Amino acid sequence: MFPGTTDEWQGYTRYTFELDGATCHIVPPKQEKPGRPWLWRARFWGAFPFADLAALEQGYHLVHIDIGDLFGSAKATRRWDLFYKKLTEKFGFSPKCCLEGMSRGGLIVFNWAKQNVDKVACIYVDNPVCDFKSWPGGKEKGPGAPEAWAKCLEAYGFTEAEAIAYKGNPVDTVEPLVKAKTPILFVQATADSVVPMEENATRFIAAVEKLGGKVEAIYKEGFDHHPHCLEDPTPILDFMNRSIS
Repeated sequence: MFPGTTDEWQGYTRYTFELDGATCHIVPPKQEKPGRPWLWRARFWGAFPFADLAALEQGYHLVHIDIGDLFGSAKATRRWDLFYKKLTEKFGFSPKCCLEGMSRGGLIVFNWAKQNVDKVACIYVDNPVCDFKSWPGGKEKGPGAPEAWAKCLEAYGFTEAEAIAYKGNPVDTVEPLVKAKTPILFVQATADSVVPMEENATRFIAAVEKLGGKVEAIYKEGFDHHPHCLEDPTPILDFMNRSIS
């Protein structure tokens, strides 16, 4: 059915292959939903997979393409474009996908979605980076990550001054998602010391609401950046199911 090598992942068959020099994974459900819906895991394959496994159990395909240290840059979105084309045109996946972005995965999820609103059924993000000045930049409250910041600047081709002046981060560019009425769910830890909520989720949600849009949010009071997801991911799957119906 799918190319590449196969192995066992969490009780399911995983197909692994290369596309544009990047490693891709496809995990089919044991019984798929009509229309071949899919959940696109942006980063950190296999980490806190509660929603991933629940999606598989409910008949979604689970997919991932490695975007390394590209931080949602144009290089990353181009790689996503290629993967989307392959999944929909060659394998018959639904033309609208459900996106999942944990931590820095928020950058690629939002940056790709705003360019492809017609291809997105919904967005689930979990303690997401919504502004690279916050993480890995560390330009406000958060500690940042100097090595990752250097890689981020390289991925975008920016000097530090250009990066600080940049107005293309997810917090700055919510309008396409609001206009498209894209369903968005945040699972957000209120005491996140790595990707501070005030610099990321709070500003993103405020920008959406300022334009008259809505965002659903589940707040994990007192939690830090880890652990991600919900041990009982039922609310996440309910959100996804509502979005594809």
